[in-house]
Amino acid sequence: MSDAETAGASGCAGRFVWYELMTTDTAAARAFYGSVVGWRMHDAGMPGFEYTLLGTAAGDAGGLMEIPAEARAQGAQPGWIGYIAVDDVDAKTAAVSAAGGKVYREPADIPNVGRFSVVADPQGAVFSLFMGDGSGEMPDVPPGTPGHAGWRELHAGDWEAVFPFYAELFGWTKANSFDMGPMGTYQTFAVGGEPTGGMMTKPEGVPVPAWNYYFLVDGAEAALDRIKAAGGQVLNGPMQVPNDSWIVQGLDPQGAFFSLISHTR
Repeated sequence: MSDAETAGASGCAGRFVWYELMTTDTAAARAFYGSVVGWRMHDAGMPGFEYTLLGTAAGDAGGLMEIPAEARAQGAQPGWIGYIAVDDVDAKTAAVSAAGGKVYREPADIPNVGRFSVVADPQGAVFSLFMGDGSGEMPDVPPGTPGHAGWRELHAGDWEAVFPFYAELFGWTKANSFDMGPMGTYQTFAVGGEPTGGMMTKPEGVPVPAWNYYFLVDGAEAALDRIKAAGGQVLNGPMQVPNDSWIVQGLDPQGAFFSLISHTR
């Protein structure tokens, strides 16, 4: 993580503040996302550890690394994970466990960055908890900036059953909801009054509950063409969503699921 992401969590507690791809081929993943999303990439400079920072001129947006051996031993496959800011990683990790969630990695320090843990909600969706060490400040990225996260979405086993877990843990509240017909209800959630993501009960074709992250691009159709040209697979889209944005969902060449969102088709 960059210095821009290492601020203490008190001003952004309960918000997703970082996005990380764990993959089996870091060089191939850098080439793919550099082409598709347009990220600038540079090494984080961690001694003895390869970690690539992904970002734009506005600041770093996420990171990329090889799947750690301990994660592979637990069956981890290529995929994105989001970091939620908290005021006390150890206390929140214990709260996850007490509420029926699972702890995949106990709280640990990242030198000169902060403290984190890897956990899952009671239905199995994995995410990370994070608190920075206070050595930097969060980047002030204007909403809608291409290359940065524009939405977060939980494909839950049962969103109504799991919502109280997140509400208790992070203070999330329900915002607007949308009737998707046979697919059920899409419930958005707010952090501090601002809608920032959504939840839905996963379709049958989605194998396990999981979080999904949308990165902003200029033009959904152009992004779809870049996905195909770079060797990825398009699963859905371009599709218009209720806020008049357009989304594309796909798999990168290593099999990691990802999503893109654009204000224009």
